[in-house]
Amino acid sequence: MKGEIVSINISDKKGVKKKGVDEALLVADHGLEKDAHAGDWHRQVSLLASESIDKMRDKGLTLDAGDFAENITTRDIDLVSLPVGTRVRVGGEILLEISQIGKECHERCAIYYQAGDCVMPREGVFAKVLKGGLVKKGDGLEVLQSEEA
Repeated sequence: MKGEIVSINISDKKGVKKKGVDEALLVADHGLEKDAHAGDWHRQVSLLASESIDKMRDKGLTLDAGDFAENITTRDIDLVSLPVGTRVRVGGEILLEISQIGKECHERCAIYYQAGDCVMPREGVFAKVLKGGLVKKGDGLEVLQSEEA
């Protein structure tokens, strides 16, 4: 399965929309440099498919990549079908490992109050950074088979 990165998003505080950047450094065992969610835990990087964002746009909302506080917005890859432990190559060298599918929302976000729903708890995925490097908008994503990882 192959896809691409349509947006890279960072913020310096938790609980806010993230701003798009053209490139950022993914640091092994940490996450995106300068992002509030990075650190020594299993949810170092969050990913959400642009197709999931489109579902919310279909409800009449005006949304951009990063509005769900995802670090990486993807296209053409079915993120929620990837089991925990799946490895994903980003660009040529970066290696991520899916660590969690979905999340529990402790507080309703602004999107939930606008649409009565939010896709991030169901369709967002989280990953650990096994091998870091510079990630750029437009980079490819490739789901690795277990023998490749």
